[in-house]
Amino acid sequence: MNLNTRKKLMCVSTATLCTALFKRGLRGQFIQDVRPLNPGLPNMVGPAYTLRYMPAREDLNDISVFKDRAHPQRKAVEECPEGAVLVIDSRKDARAASAGGILVARLMVRGVAGVVTDGGFRDSPDIARYSMPAYHSRPSAPTNLTLHQAIAINEPIGCGDAPVFPGDVIVGDAEGVIVIPAHLADEIANESVEMTVFEDYVQDKVMGGRSVLGLYPPTDADVAADFAAWRQLKGR
Repeated sequence: MNLNTRKKLMCVSTATLCTALFKRGLRGQFIQDVRPLNPGLPNMVGPAYTLRYMPAREDLNDISVFKDRAHPQRKAVEECPEGAVLVIDSRKDARAASAGGILVARLMVRGVAGVVTDGGFRDSPDIARYSMPAYHSRPSAPTNLTLHQAIAINEPIGCGDAPVFPGDVIVGDAEGVIVIPAHLADEIANESVEMTVFEDYVQDKVMGGRSVLGLYPPTDADVAADFAAWRQLKGR
């Protein structure tokens, strides 16, 4: 992933990114019904590395499967690249955990940029204290084996109704998580930085009492010159 693009995406909101993608006809890239366990952290940014669960078949999914070093869940935790985001397709089912505190800790110490599931994490109070961003639907104490069977690594998945292809750029903030198609990441980052500067200007003007009409979007004749002067004053 382009380091300059990563730096830019660390400074923009998922709301702004949603708008930039909407302009390109992409309306379903926001992962639904996930929230951060540790919302005070900086943005989560990195390429997607995926893990997919299917409904568990009990005769193939007892506790002994974890002894297999090639078990997909354990393998994903050990092979997710440094700087990537592990995205887990748990079929939007949080009745059993997608992972727990130990596995999320392993991702963190390996330098993974974050983890997101459309299911739930167990040991969530511990994960909430970690320095790595983590997103889930809700806490879930039962082991993943109860309902989930890990079946595939690093293939296209759905997570919270959003399509995720390996290498897509994942961005999370205090509001949620969005998936940026890899081929659009650089231009989306550039546009979103500029959008953020203008939105900060608009916010400043609105807080000062100006109406949004003619300002957002900028149709009044004075907005362009006023924005340029504001930007120079703020060093933006």
